[in-house]
Amino acid sequence: QVQLVESGGGLVEPGGSLRLSCAVSGSIFSIFHMGWYRQTPGKQRELVALITPSGTTNYADSVKGRFTISRDNAKNTVDLQMNSLKPEDTAVYYCNAHRLTLSFWGQGTQVTVSS
Repeated sequence: QVQLVESGGGLVEPGGSLRLSCAVSGSIFSIFHMGWYRQTPGKQRELVALITPSGTTNYADSVKGRFTISRDNAKNTVDLQMNSLKPEDTAVYYCNAHRLTLSFWGQGTQVTVSS
């Protein structure tokens, strides 16, 4: 079983920065596609950023140029650096690991952008 634990959420003012981290248990981290998703009440969970096992990245249009996803296969972690945060970035952020038919989720971490 693969377990994911997110950390780094919190309250930040508009224009500020936060760094989310996701620690993944297990020795097969390097073969998973890793992603960050977010969800607000009453809305579907949406993709924020993806990174493949080889390091190729993909971002939602709403975060391009502001967020950066990275992974460390030696430490089994995937991070999301969020800069120039906006109130509309407020959400619960979830880490996801997937490969073929396998998909695992973390418990989520709250990010609130407010003055």
